[in-house]
Amino acid sequence: MENTKKEKNELWEWIKALVIAFAIAVIIRYFLFTPIVVDGDSMMPTLEDGDRMIVNKIGYKIGEPDRFDIVVFHAPEGKDYIKRVIGLPGDTIEYKDDQLYINGKAYEEPYLDEYKSQITEGTLTQDFTLQDVEPTLEEIPEGYVFVMGDNRRYSKDSRHIGVVNEKEIIGNTSIVFWPLSEMQIVE
Repeated sequence: MENTKKEKNELWEWIKALVIAFAIAVIIRYFLFTPIVVDGDSMMPTLEDGDRMIVNKIGYKIGEPDRFDIVVFHAPEGKDYIKRVIGLPGDTIEYKDDQLYINGKAYEEPYLDEYKSQITEGTLTQDFTLQDVEPTLEEIPEGYVFVMGDNRRYSKDSRHIGVVNEKEIIGNTSIVFWPLSEMQIVE
């Protein structure tokens, strides 16, 4: 009789442990971190199609996006996009001769060097200004960011979908965890 009671007690302890573990996993997955799979070539060469990454969902709950962060956001098409933050609220954006200008100041983009070195004709990023993209805007409005993919010739980004509401940003990402041979922290 004592053996049966001990077995029931042990079973109950296992059930409690599994329920707690499941609850913790759900909390982590839905409120703190979530995995995402890179779909497409718009972030090449930084990220490759099929890379699996961890999205930090809490970073922007307590802070704001920084320039050049890689973020995941809900796009107008109902998909989640992975892009790089180029412009922040109050910024003006311009590209001229493959050079990024923010508020009239030239900015380096070392993550584009590999692609720029491979180009034999033309530029990686076509010339444009923020007004070319959104004629009604003189600067990026408060609560919005301007995002672009690193593979500028083949990226559907703010040049096509407009500025992104910060409320649509799921989080930032910088950790590739799969494939194991490609495990890295990207910038």
